[in-house]
Amino acid sequence: MTVLVQKFGGTSLADPACIMNCAGRVAAAQRQGASVVAVVSAMGHTTDNLIALARAITQEPRQREMDMLLATGEQMSTALMTMSLHTLGVDAISFAGMHLGIVTDPVHTKAKIQSIDVGRLQRELQSGRVVVAAGFQGVTVDGQITTLGRGGSDTTAVALAAAIGQARGEKVICEIFTDVDGVYTADPRRVPTARKLDRISYEEMLELASLGAGVMHNRAVMCGSNYGVPIHVRHSSRPDPGTLIVEESPDMERISVVGCALTPDLGRISLRRIPNRAGIQAEIFHYISAANVLVDDIMQTEHGEFVDISFTVEMNDLADIKIAVQRFLDALGQGDMSVEVGLAKVSAVGVGMRTHTGVATTMFNALGEAGISIANITTSEIKISCLVTKEHGERALKVVHDRFELHRAPEERSLPGVSDPDLSAGVR
Repeated sequence: MTVLVQKFGGTSLADPACIMNCAGRVAAAQRQGASVVAVVSAMGHTTDNLIALARAITQEPRQREMDMLLATGEQMSTALMTMSLHTLGVDAISFAGMHLGIVTDPVHTKAKIQSIDVGRLQRELQSGRVVVAAGFQGVTVDGQITTLGRGGSDTTAVALAAAIGQARGEKVICEIFTDVDGVYTADPRRVPTARKLDRISYEEMLELASLGAGVMHNRAVMCGSNYGVPIHVRHSSRPDPGTLIVEESPDMERISVVGCALTPDLGRISLRRIPNRAGIQAEIFHYISAANVLVDDIMQTEHGEFVDISFTVEMNDLADIKIAVQRFLDALGQGDMSVEVGLAKVSAVGVGMRTHTGVATTMFNALGEAGISIANITTSEIKISCLVTKEHGERALKVVHDRFELHRAPEERSLPGVSDPDLSAGVR
């Protein structure tokens, strides 16, 4: 029997009626012959409310205790979803992360999955039961409850699909049910003309997710890419087919830009008068990695015997990274740090950038004609990002989206994106 992993996000589980609706999705899949694992997030704003409760007690809660607290949100959802399935006549059982064999590293609030033992889960499926699994959480080898951080329920679902698929020697599809009906060319809440995509490559989705596209978290997409798990993003209360996230196919390179994203709230840390010697960058980022903070857009400028190094971080990581950088400066005994806030990043993404010219020129012209100054530019093989002021962020996103005509179907666009790749290879 085919196994299907279905993940339901917090907004899809906002109240009892929503939970019953999602239970109906699970029951329908089982009636169609699938063995179903339903992965659930915490209801609605439960996680935010739990964080607020902790902050009402202390402004500096210990991370272990935060994991103990936050894990209760998903556990509540698993029980309620299972009860809903029972009322529909479906035999189901709920599991917390510790029951699922999800073993993580010991980094509280940002744990990473190290292994999954699906033996117990497989036995339940073989008995005909639906397994309702708590997303977002796992357990260390010594039994400590951990949570996976942002996007943790998506990561749980894709990782379970990968582990089950490996155990069974087949691909297991992971359906991500959410409050949007697929992946769009931009966030439709910011760009009303955004168009839904029928499919997108893992690589493109990974870039968009890492840049702020809220449909999926980049850790989940990376897991899907690593293990070849087809990911199907769908609306929890509509029958629409949604968007498939799959391996890249040759025809995808016909389109230079598949989507745009906005990272709306960034800070920039700048270190000045740092000794210009071999290995200094490794020393800096040793302190940063120890704080488990991700940085982006690293820039370096040499001034003879000194070097200036700057990098951007999301605002919710700014406090942690300031502490880490100050520790480095204290150990170094020289240099200084400055902090800039009020920044945003607009990006264009597409695997077709590998073979199409003129993409960067088109993007820069669009921003320049709109009077939006670019503070910094970074590129990868399939991405161009421009740092702008936060106040211009949303307008920059709309300007870039419009200039690449992403509201149109690819065959209707007049700008770079549908030419013969063999005739247009070269510098973007």
